[in-house]
Amino acid sequence: MQIKNLTCVECPMGCQIEAGVENGVAVYVKGNTCPRGKLYAENEVVRPLRVLTTSVKCVGGKMLPVKTDKPIPRDMMLSLMETINGVHPTLPVHTGDIVINDLYEGVNLIATKTELN
Repeated sequence: MQIKNLTCVECPMGCQIEAGVENGVAVYVKGNTCPRGKLYAENEVVRPLRVLTTSVKCVGGKMLPVKTDKPIPRDMMLSLMETINGVHPTLPVHTGDIVINDLYEGVNLIATKTELN
């Protein structure tokens, strides 16, 4: 069994978590103080998930901050950035607007700021 030590990032407590991994599966988790920490550790040792935050260039040159509306697998970020870099939204765009629908398995890329003309 492989032992992995993690610092949970799900809340400000930063619990020090130990996870036992066997055959690519978390078989135990200890050190978390809440259920979110347990789920974080189980995902982190098998297939880490992250919210992707970046910017895209709009038609006309303004930069628009965007993020995924749900976490995506960390190992998919670079390939998804190729798709993201190819999009150039037309203004106006409002906070929460979908910039790319279904970027990855039901995850959308959304605007995190309103940009007018």
